[in-house]
This record gives sequence, C-alpha cells and structure tokens, in this order.
Amino acid sequence: MEIKSTETEIQKAESSTIEIQEQCIDVVNGIQKKTEKLESPLSSDQCCIYRVPDYLRKSKEEHYTPQVISIGPFHHDAYNVKLKTMEQRKLRYLKYFTRRVEGLQISLEKLVSTIKEYEESIRRCYAETIQLKSGPFVDIILVDAIFILELFWRYHFNDWASEDNGASLEPWLTTAIRFDLILLENQLPFFILEKLFDLAFASHKDYDKSLLTVMAYDYFHFYNTQCISSSPHLKMKHFLDLLRTFWLPLERLPKRDNHDDEVVKHVYSATQLHDAGLKFRKGLSNCLFDINFKKGVLKMPPITLDNSSETLYRNLLALEQCHYSDKAYITDYFILLGFLITTDNDVKLLVRKGVMENLLGNDDEARDLVKKLCTNIVYVNLNSDYHVFCQELKAFYKKPWNRWQATLRRDYLSTPWRIVSTIAAVIFLLLTFLQTIYTMFPIKGSNRVC
Repeated sequence: MEIKSTETEIQKAESSTIEIQEQCIDVVNGIQKKTEKLESPLSSDQCCIYRVPDYLRKSKEEHYTPQVISIGPFHHDAYNVKLKTMEQRKLRYLKYFTRRVEGLQISLEKLVSTIKEYEESIRRCYAETIQLKSGPFVDIILVDAIFILELFWRYHFNDWASEDNGASLEPWLTTAIRFDLILLENQLPFFILEKLFDLAFASHKDYDKSLLTVMAYDYFHFYNTQCISSSPHLKMKHFLDLLRTFWLPLERLPKRDNHDDEVVKHVYSATQLHDAGLKFRKGLSNCLFDINFKKGVLKMPPITLDNSSETLYRNLLALEQCHYSDKAYITDYFILLGFLITTDNDVKLLVRKGVMENLLGNDDEARDLVKKLCTNIVYVNLNSDYHVFCQELKAFYKKPWNRWQATLRRDYLSTPWRIVSTIAAVIFLLLTFLQTIYTMFPIKGSNRVC
C-alpha cells in the first residue's frame, strides 16, 4: 500500500510539473506575440508633437485645448460643437485654394498624393500612435494643412476678396484661431506644409523658396518681440517651436552644464533682495533671458502678464518638458521668476521698477499666475548662467553691509525732508559731542595747574 501511495504521489508531481511547464510556454508565447506586434520606436529627431502631460493639463486644461479650430489628429474627434463648426470653414478654404492653384496645373489629386507619400513621416512626428486608418488620416492632414496655407496667403498678401463668400474672418475669430495655432497638441509638422506649398506655388510669380517661412513669421509677428528675421538657418518643427525661437537670444544661448552637487532650490524674493539693498532696473533688451546682475543692480527686461500670454507661456513650458528637457531655457526663466515672486509685494515692486507689466487686474492674480506656471514643472537644475547668477544673489543678501546701507537709504535718506532731518540730527550729535569734550578737557587742565 505504501509503494502504491508513493507512485501516485510521484505521478501527481510529474503531472503538476508538466502543467506548470505548459503554462509557462503559454505565457512565453503570449509575450512573444506582443513583442512581435510592437511598432518601431519613435525617432527623437522626428517626434515633436505631444499630448500635454496630465500633471500640467490638470491645472488649467483650457489653455491646452483648442477653442475654435482643431489642427491635426489629436482633437479632430473632440466632442466640441465649436470645433465642428470650423470644419465647414476649412472646406471652404480648401475650395478656394484648389481654385487658386488650378491655373498652376496643380490638382487636388496631386495634393492628396503628396500627403500619402509622406504619411509615415507625418505619423512619426506625433508622440503617440495615431489609430486612424490611412484614408481618414490623409484627409485630416490635407484639409488642415490647406486651411493654414490659404489663411497665411490671404493674411500675408491682404487678399480677402469679397467674391469669396466665407473667406473673411471676424476679428474675434482671427484672434481665436491664432491662439489655437500655438497650442502644443494642435500642430502639424512644418515640413508637410512646405512640401504642399512648394508643390502648389513653384511656378507662381510670387513664389520664393522661403516664402512660406516669411508668411509664418508675418502671421505670428505679434510674438516676435526681438524682430527676428526669417533665415534658412532658423528651422522650425511647427508653429509653437517657431514661437520658442522668438524667445531665444540672438547671439548666445545660456550654458547648460551639470550642477547636480549644488541644485538651486531657493533664491530670496524680490522684496527681500530689495530690502537688502539690491536695485531693480528695467533692462533694455527685448530678450527676456538677458538678465544682468552687477554691482548690486539687477537688470531684467520687462515681462507682460495677461490672460492671453498665459496660454503661450504654458504651452512653451509644456513643449520644453516634452521635447527640450536638456535645453529648457524658458523653464529656467520661469523657475527664476517664481523664486523672485512669492507675495503681492514682490509683484508691486517689480511693476514699480518697470520689470513687469501686470494686465491681470490685481497683484494677487499675477502672483498666482507665476506660482501656477511653476507648479508641477519638472526640472533638475537651472542653466549655468542662472546658477551663477542665483549664487551671487544669495551672497549679496547675506552681506550685512548691504543691508545696513539699504536701511540707511530707506529710513534716513529716502526723501529730501529725511535727508535734511538726518543731517540736522548728525550735526546736533556732533555739536553735542564736541561740547562734551570741550567741557571735560579744560577741567582736567585746570587740575594740573593747581
């Protein structure tokens, strides 16, 4: 009986082992099938259009979502009546465009075939797999691209012919479309716009190889505060990338060396630095990055805070978070601004010194905006230039002599009356001291005579 029981147990163990092996084989086969279905990885050189990360989107979703027009596949199927309404306007612009290029022997079929030819390259520009089949995807890209080309052409050449019923845009709609065209999720790769433009207008009398870039600069000229001219050396991946270019210095970008051993986690606020004797001055440069600190004077080009600029700032920060993490110059700037502005008084001080223009209505909103722009931003450390700059600010604040000088200027020399009162007090103390000395020394001299 014991032998039979042992054999039974052995058989059960063998059966269990075989069953486990079969299960392992099934798991292995399942994993292999999944890996075989994997798409080729996205190339970092091509990928440039992203969904805004949830940790940023949750704070102010409306600043990342198109309000009147969807461009590209991300928001095409959005359940938004306003976005659906603009689809009819897009088709009208497609009709006007094809009529414009018919005389140049360019048909709608040629435009479609161009999109089809570069379909895979377009798809690789998006940071997620687009589930649309080829037909619908090509349709979306073509209609949206042609709308932009027709819009830019009419804007650049002021070609708003009255016979084109529906071509003209209401002023409010013009502004709303421009806002939507700078959103990170609402972009088309610029290269496909160039391909279509070159195909359509290569034989046009006004055609120039860089004309599309010139038109893009013209359309977004409001954001081009440095008046940067279009150049073959200045490449753009899409329109938001162009606006980031408008922010960058013309001559030299800040250095970005690693300072992992000295991460900047704190800088004294604007009012604290001012109380310590630091002077704020309005910088004359049109580049916000041209911040200069020398001999106790901090020069900063003025920044404007208003409801419209918040959309731009947020999307530029999102672009750097996704694509330019190693060149996050705009992120560095707003982190630094967040260090300087912590209270309403900081806002008042910077506005008074001409370093900031607050169009939000009150100081609370400006303070909150700067705080929210910096909230949830992921960064390792500031660029080398700002790193040195922050260390210098800390060192300046910690010198007692600077605070003593600041106290003297603020409490005793800030107005003519205080200066007169201070001088009078000093003279009075000096005379009192001299009188005391005068009365003491003659007494001592008289004792020696006796």
